[in-house]
Amino acid sequence: MNRLQEKYKAIIAPSLVEKFNYKSIMQAPNVNKIVINMGVGDSITNSKALDDAVNEMTQITGQKPIITKAKKSIANFKLREGMPIGCKVTLRGERMFEFLDKLVSIALPRVRDFQGVSNKSFDGRGNFTLGVKEQLIFPEINYDKVNRVRGMDIVIVTTAKTDLEAKELLAQLGMPFKK
Repeated sequence: MNRLQEKYKAIIAPSLVEKFNYKSIMQAPNVNKIVINMGVGDSITNSKALDDAVNEMTQITGQKPIITKAKKSIANFKLREGMPIGCKVTLRGERMFEFLDKLVSIALPRVRDFQGVSNKSFDGRGNFTLGVKEQLIFPEINYDKVNRVRGMDIVIVTTAKTDLEAKELLAQLGMPFKK
């Protein structure tokens, strides 16, 4: 079991039950899954770019990503339906907690001029979305082997009913929100 998972079971869940007056510990919100998405727009002209993105995503998450394809054709971008344009990974269970732990304790503090993540990135149903401008903040990525800096979207899906509950859960898990 991961140290963040143990912390959730021992400390965070009971404190959420107390704060929000739940009747059972099973009502306490939990992290359900984390979806990491990386759009690779230059894969239209350079097919090696997508391979590089897939390799980097595999290093970061420890899981092989799915290649996402274009849903419709857009002539201005020279894009046809079904062309590969990115990759995504869905993490659950132990890998999810390992990634979340790495994100809040190692990766986010390495961001330049980091003030904390936005409080406004909740969707109204207890899910949190975070955009990362470069993949270099993760310790697995070797700076010398990167040929292009790519950003990624990280969506943390929780079982919380409201944004307030989700924010409290993520704050206790160590997410550095802006003051």
